[in-house]
Amino acid sequence: MILTDDQGWADVGFNGATDIPTPNLDRLASEGVIFSNGYVSHPYCSPSRAGLLTGRYQARFGHDCNMPYDGKNDASVGTPLSEKMISEALKEQGYRTSAIGKWHLGDHPDLYPPAQGFDHWFGFPGGGMNYWGESKNEIQTIYRNRKVVPEEELTYLTDDFTTEAIRFITQKDEKPFFMYLAYNAPHAPDQATKEYLEKTKHIEYAGRSVYAAMVNAVDANVGKIDSTLIANGLKENTILVFLSDNGGRIEHADNRPYRGHKGMLFEGGIKVPFFITWPTKIKEKYAYNEPISSLDLFPTFLNAAGGKAKKERQLDGVDLLPFILQKTQETPHETLFWRSSGNFEYAVRKGNYKLYKSAYKNKTLLFDLEKDHLERYDIANENPEIIVALEKAYKKWDAKNMAPGWLDPHAENVLKEDEKWQGDRNKSLNKKIK
Repeated sequence: MILTDDQGWADVGFNGATDIPTPNLDRLASEGVIFSNGYVSHPYCSPSRAGLLTGRYQARFGHDCNMPYDGKNDASVGTPLSEKMISEALKEQGYRTSAIGKWHLGDHPDLYPPAQGFDHWFGFPGGGMNYWGESKNEIQTIYRNRKVVPEEELTYLTDDFTTEAIRFITQKDEKPFFMYLAYNAPHAPDQATKEYLEKTKHIEYAGRSVYAAMVNAVDANVGKIDSTLIANGLKENTILVFLSDNGGRIEHADNRPYRGHKGMLFEGGIKVPFFITWPTKIKEKYAYNEPISSLDLFPTFLNAAGGKAKKERQLDGVDLLPFILQKTQETPHETLFWRSSGNFEYAVRKGNYKLYKSAYKNKTLLFDLEKDHLERYDIANENPEIIVALEKAYKKWDAKNMAPGWLDPHAENVLKEDEKWQGDRNKSLNKKIK
């Protein structure tokens, strides 16, 4: 499972990027199934990862927010050990497990990957880090298992994470493996090597050019991993999934044609580049158009590994294989839900309709995604009965959730962004009037 950080929908060639070269990702996507309606369960980092690894809406266990930024959190702040991660479920099936890259699911050592079912860990605990591996504090330090990795052994983290991944893949071990490879690219800070900057020098806007180089670095390294699988005779029977943790960040990322960005519950904040390959099983090379969720990966992997996801009765995701192998004509989800910072913002998608209680716009919006997939036209006033039905569905779902276990600055930042948006528009209008 390969996860990127804050990558926009249109920042890969298989979703239409024309400026960022992603030949390896495009080739892999063409070998499997591209999810044209692939969602994550939250519009920003830590909660999205919590849902991804547990197969459960993170609101079920109060993980609605990023950890507070001071890095001095106790073991009650993060995904609790009582939640079963996919790593633990696959260990029960005889798998060796590895977590590489960014963690961001608990700043306290008691919540690090070795305590969450991962035999091997190489990465940093916090939510962000410079790409040169220079340590700043306890959560912005590279560890191998529980030991600090000397900085002189590190080069460029995207490359380093791949080198460690290849080392783990090629270990002589009879057990099958599960790897959660979470690149911090293309999250800020914007840093790239000359090798990757050379590939994106055609982009005249410098900020986009550096961002693109970071994406290209991921692409080149995924290509190395694919080559390793081929060279070791592993590719045919290895499931590979690629996705981003949320929509693209405000600066430099490209979420077109969708509205919004990271942090928002518009499509641009929760719909991500997403594909799956498994050569021995998935023969079709096509786009799957029904809505699916990152929550679905847990049961999909578990069933593929010989387990029984139905026994994991608390899972909110579903096994995708019957749907993408066209063994059923049903859809994976009748309804999908999102909750951000408690009920500060939330959204419901049921069929073609999507309700969004938006703090950015200070109103509840309704869209018909079949007729208006770009979310340009709010039809709430014309459809009060649909609003009532979706609100009722949301309240029923939310009744099973917990209040946020802690808060982050998201709500405050949303209000600041809306204030700036209003201010910039008013300035423009005033200039025109004058």
